[in-house]
Amino acid sequence: MDVKKIGLLGGRGYVGQEIFELVNNHPQLSITSVYSSSQVGQSVPGASKDNPLSYLSMDLTNIELSNEDAYVLALPNDQSNSYVDKILEHNPEAILLDISSDHRFNAAWEYRLPELSEPVSTTKISNPGCYATAMQLMLAPLVDNISGPVNFFGISGYSGAGASPNPRNDKELLSNNILAYSMINHLHEQEVKHQMHKEVFFTPHVAEFFRGIHMTGNIILADSISADDAKTVFQDFYTDMSLIKVQHPAPDLQQVRGTSFALIGGFEADISHKRLTFCCTIDNLLKGAATQAIQNLNSAFGWGDNLGIIE
Repeated sequence: MDVKKIGLLGGRGYVGQEIFELVNNHPQLSITSVYSSSQVGQSVPGASKDNPLSYLSMDLTNIELSNEDAYVLALPNDQSNSYVDKILEHNPEAILLDISSDHRFNAAWEYRLPELSEPVSTTKISNPGCYATAMQLMLAPLVDNISGPVNFFGISGYSGAGASPNPRNDKELLSNNILAYSMINHLHEQEVKHQMHKEVFFTPHVAEFFRGIHMTGNIILADSISADDAKTVFQDFYTDMSLIKVQHPAPDLQQVRGTSFALIGGFEADISHKRLTFCCTIDNLLKGAATQAIQNLNSAFGWGDNLGIIE
C-alpha cells in the first residue's frame, strides 16, 4: 500500500493535535501539510526529524494547497465551507473529512459512525459529534425495541468547548462545579434524531475535568428485558467491533481517557415499567472525534477501519 498524504486544517486545536498524533503512528498515513490561523511559520510540535513541518497560513486569499490525497478539516463549526470550495477548486479528486457539524445534515456528504455504517463510498465524509457518538452507540442495539422518547444526560470535559475562551472552558468558573447548557435542541440531539429516527431528549453538562464524556440513558422499551439480557444484546451486537466494549459495572472516565474505546455498561432494568438505564463513556477527543477521523480515512482508502489504531 502506498502511504497517503494528509493535509490537516486546524492543526492547533485539541482534536487537530490528536489527529496529528494518530497519523504519526499510522503505517500508511503521513501528514504533509498543517494549517493554522495563529501559528503561521512556527514549527509543528511532534513532527519527525525526517519530515519537519511548519504551520501554513489559513488565509483564504493566499492559502498554499499541496496535492494531498485527503484533507481533514478540524475547524470550529461554520468555518469549513470556504475551505472545501478552495480545496476542490485546487484538487477535485481529494478526499475531504469534516470534523465539524457543518455537513452532518447534508445529503451530499456521507455521515459515518464507523461501527454503525457501511464502508465509505464517497470523497466527502462527515464525522459524527462526540456526544452523538455515545448516544448512537447506546441506541443502535435497541433501536427496534424502543417505545417513546429516550432521555440522555451527558457530562463532558471542558475540552469539548474548544480552545477559544468561553464560559464552558473557564477553569475558574468550572472549579468544583458543573454547568448545564443548551438544554433544549442541542445540535447533537438533533443529529441523533436525524440519524436514528427516534425522539431523543438530551441534557448536556460540562465539568472541570479536561477530557471524556459520561453519558447515561433512560429508555422505555416496547418489550421489557432484564439487565443481564440487555448486556447480552449489546455484547452480541458489538461482538466483532474491537473498540466497543461491554461490561457489567457502569463504566467510568478513567477507563477510557486517552484511549480509542467506547465502554458501555451499568445496565439496570425496571421490568414493571419496561425501563432500561445504562451508561457509556468515551474520550471525546479520540473516539468522539480523532479516532473516528482515522477510521473514516482508513475506510475511504479501502482499508480496514481500525488500521493503525491501538485496540
